[in-house]
Amino acid sequence: MAASGKLASFRLPPLPTIGEVIKLFNLRAEKQLSQNFLLDLRLTDKIVRQAGNLRGAHVCEVGPGPGGITRSILNAGAADLLVVEKDTRFIPGLQLLSEAAPGKLRIVHGDILTYRMNRGFPSNISKAWEEDPPNLHIIGNLPFSVSTPLIIRWLANMADRTGPFAYGRTKLTLTFQKEVAERLTASTGSSQRSRLSVMAQYLCTVHSCFTIPGRAFVPKPEVDVGVVHFTPLARPQIQQPFKLVEKVVRNVFQFRRKYCRKGIELLFPEARRPALAEVMMREADVDPTLRPAELTLPQFRGLADAYAHLCSAEPGLLAYDFREELRLKHLRRKTGNTPEPPWLKSP
Repeated sequence: MAASGKLASFRLPPLPTIGEVIKLFNLRAEKQLSQNFLLDLRLTDKIVRQAGNLRGAHVCEVGPGPGGITRSILNAGAADLLVVEKDTRFIPGLQLLSEAAPGKLRIVHGDILTYRMNRGFPSNISKAWEEDPPNLHIIGNLPFSVSTPLIIRWLANMADRTGPFAYGRTKLTLTFQKEVAERLTASTGSSQRSRLSVMAQYLCTVHSCFTIPGRAFVPKPEVDVGVVHFTPLARPQIQQPFKLVEKVVRNVFQFRRKYCRKGIELLFPEARRPALAEVMMREADVDPTLRPAELTLPQFRGLADAYAHLCSAEPGLLAYDFREELRLKHLRRKTGNTPEPPWLKSP
């Protein structure tokens, strides 16, 4: 109990403000890296509270920058905080924090897109996937340029139970452009419903926490920022490989204002498009005149299952890409000797 109380009562000693750290180390937000600093520690505290109780927790913070959220995580009682920062300029300010919180803050100078997080924490914190989430959290005020590719990468990791999810159902609390946050949390039929909505929600419970006005950041971005919390589901709503699900969902949303049939047809070679699309929609019990945003997660599950069934009967279908077919047709017209790929041949 004493150790728990010690963790709960830990507070950082007096330190320069984030604004003073920025001046001290001559830091500027780089526009080309879509960096924006959050100086108000009340807001960084509010972001960190969305992660839940961090007392004694292991935490990975992505892109800590000058360290505002980092301070809030340490003050929330995290026992072990690993920060991954790509920009060398921020390392001295983070080292200042590390000295103020001995044994609690580890700094990795690297790119989160390539950092192997499955090696970042002790294996004994792992929990079986079906159990409660491990006492491990990922938190980050992400640069806009990296936020979407990073969440797609983590969703793929989630499906494979690799990377941060080698430890179990690790929770995420992240910032996004407000528009991206709205897509991640959009419900069926919403104007913001998108590929990102379906990919996130079939794997996670996705919760929109609150919106931070752009004026709270330095420099002020042109958009507001949404804070989103993700908890991986013990059982994903679609039981198919991530790449197959992503292909189906991406194709369905290829023509978001048209009937879903048009996008589904592009999963198949041109000569056999109508027939195979008809089989797939009938097997999935999906109305071909629904718009993509009107499809529910159970309907996407039906489509993914039906597509997987067709691919198992004809493995070449999974490799088919309509853009590649167009490219090959163009080459054939130009050279006259490009061989047909297997998916173009009749069974």
